[in-house]
Order: sequence, then structure tokens, then C-alpha cells
Amino acid sequence: MHQEIFDIYDEETNHIGTAPRAEVHAKGYWHQTFHCWLVRPEGDRRMVLFQQRQSTKDTFPDLYDITAAGHMTAGETIREAARELEEELGLSANFDVLSLLFTTRYEARGTVSGKPFIDREICHVFGYSSDLPLTAYKLQQEEVAGLYEADLEQLTALFEGKAGSIEIRGVSAEPSAAGAAAAPLPVLTARIVRKEDFVPHPDDYYLRVLDMLRKL
Repeated sequence: MHQEIFDIYDEETNHIGTAPRAEVHAKGYWHQTFHCWLVRPEGDRRMVLFQQRQSTKDTFPDLYDITAAGHMTAGETIREAARELEEELGLSANFDVLSLLFTTRYEARGTVSGKPFIDREICHVFGYSSDLPLTAYKLQQEEVAGLYEADLEQLTALFEGKAGSIEIRGVSAEPSAAGAAAAPLPVLTARIVRKEDFVPHPDDYYLRVLDMLRKL
């Protein structure tokens, strides 16, 4: 089976070669990623959009995560990596309209299907304000299980530890059980989530993102 090839880096961010995705996560090589968080204005509020990862993902399956994100393949530029918006969400947005929020490093460990992984990322984090409703996005079913949103201030309270849970609403990427001829699934669903339901980026990563999105 074809595997993506990533550029890999040492602790000082010096380029040291390339490696396939599985090896990168097995050995914990540093590699580059593109993150883009979408925010939707709603009156005086801002709604932050985030995806639910598919259960088949090799890291953090089923958890809620960045609106659109992906690994940069070998030789790919950050401008080219913005393809993730189109691939995962069906959103055509010129790279130049995205706002660079910050660049940071992120490290996490876990186990999926009995196989341990080490994820060390050099993250280029962007933000984008879009007034599209959730039902307007075309989700990539192989990667994205659903698209959800929550009030920015409520998300902030969640990651500050001031709220134990919050309500989110969203749509599933799964097709209708009635088949392609049936109506699509535009009906929003509501869920109650805790901080533990999100990919375990550091709390200060989430809080920094939310603070920057507040200023977009």
C-alpha cells in the first residue's frame, strides 16, 4: 500500500532526510503540519468549527480536532499544504486570505489498535473566518467523521477548566442509510462533549488558537 513520504527534522529543526508516514510516527521524527481553524460569525458570537476524526485514523481516532489539518509531504510548501481545506472540507480558499496565527511544536504519544505512536509536529497554524453554514461543506469521508461547531467563549471555558462540558452541534460525513437518492443529511445534531473528547494538544495551544480567532 502506498505511504506518504514526509520530510523529517532533528531537534534543532535541521532537515535530516525523508521517511514514510508509518516510520515517522513509529520513531517519532519531527515533521511539518498545516493546521487551519475556521470561525463563523453569528451576531455578537463567534462559532469555532472543528472536525471529528474518522475511527480509521492512525492517530487519535474518533476525537475532535482542528477544522482542517494535514501532514506536509516531502518537498511540499506550506502554501501547497493548504490543499487540506479543499480535500477535507470542500472549501476553496486562496492561501493569501488565510491568517497565520503562529508556528509551534507539538509532541504526543498514544496507542491505536495495539500499535504505539509518537507524533512530533512542527505546526503552522492558520485561521480563517467563513460565514458558510455547516451543511455547505463537503466532508472527506475517509478522513472526517463529522463537522461541528461551538461558541468560542464556551470552548475557552472548557480548556481553561471552568466548564466540565459544553454543547456542540454538527453534521455527520456519513451518507444517508436510505441511499444516494434520499435527501442529504443537513439536520444539525447536538452533543455534549468534555475536554477529553478532543485531541490532546496542550491546553495552551487551544487557548492560544481561541484567543487569536477572537481577534480575526
